[in-house]
Amino acid sequence: MQHVNKSLGSGFILQGFSDISENQTALFVIFFHIYLLTLTGNLLITAVIFLSRHLQSPMYFFLRCLSFLDISYSSVIQPKLLSILFTGDGTISHAGCITQLYFFMCLTCTEFILLTAMGYDRYVAICDPLHYPLLMNKQSCFLLAALSWIIGFLDPMAHTIVIAQLPFCGSRIISHFYCDYSVLVKLSCADTMLIEMMSLIFGSLVGFTTFSLTLTSYFYIISTILRISSAHGRKKAFSTCVSHLTVVTLFYGTVLIMYMRPTSQYSTSLGKSFSVLYTVLIPMLNPLIYTLRNQDVKKSLRKIIDHQTLWTHNGHCSVVP
Repeated sequence: MQHVNKSLGSGFILQGFSDISENQTALFVIFFHIYLLTLTGNLLITAVIFLSRHLQSPMYFFLRCLSFLDISYSSVIQPKLLSILFTGDGTISHAGCITQLYFFMCLTCTEFILLTAMGYDRYVAICDPLHYPLLMNKQSCFLLAALSWIIGFLDPMAHTIVIAQLPFCGSRIISHFYCDYSVLVKLSCADTMLIEMMSLIFGSLVGFTTFSLTLTSYFYIISTILRISSAHGRKKAFSTCVSHLTVVTLFYGTVLIMYMRPTSQYSTSLGKSFSVLYTVLIPMLNPLIYTLRNQDVKKSLRKIIDHQTLWTHNGHCSVVP
């Protein structure tokens, strides 16, 4: 028991991508630029929506929430990863590891629920447009966003507390670039049946419930779109959903594949690959997915850039003798 306490006190070692140690500098440069693009893209989306009067609809309110969530999500994982790649030091305290795990699970749960709320917004807009202003008013949007964060932060609390109490008698090396639930459970020398059952139950409550609700929303959305007589009308209606549907497919697909299975089936190499996709790449891609196919956002961005260019030009000309 004394050895267990010592292990707990001394924390863990995150291996990161040590299996390709000769490319650590290149990996640092790549991940640094990805993180920079993630922050820039999501902050730009937030600023454009905030500054544009005609982007104050519920859809853009939720998009702004998603951008803030993606910044938070990537900032839980990537700064530590960059530190490992830059310094080669993967040590992390037990408290730091559990804290990272908790916030990672919180933000994952929050994103599940927020994406479902965004799907419901599209369902009401397309399937019940006459009641859209009533059902999706400011109070409703704020309530849905608040519930996403509250449930997201409450759901992982119980099994995070149980994981924090697990003894780690042997190796403290985590073969990952962050404190992943599956790896921590496998490292423990205790019987983890209870925690695996808890994680499956709590994960299913959020993951499969939100997935089912989103799937139901899109079943009705697609049915309604197919009943629209004109091809232009169908295209216009579907164009408002395609970005959200793309994000949902990427996020749900990778997370459900990763975590809705027993830890005994966990593969380190496969786990790292999927983790890079949903913790690093998806937060960077979300702003691109939403802007590349969204004419309103692109027009607002161009207006802001043109206004800034004109202001800079006029300011420069005013000081020229």
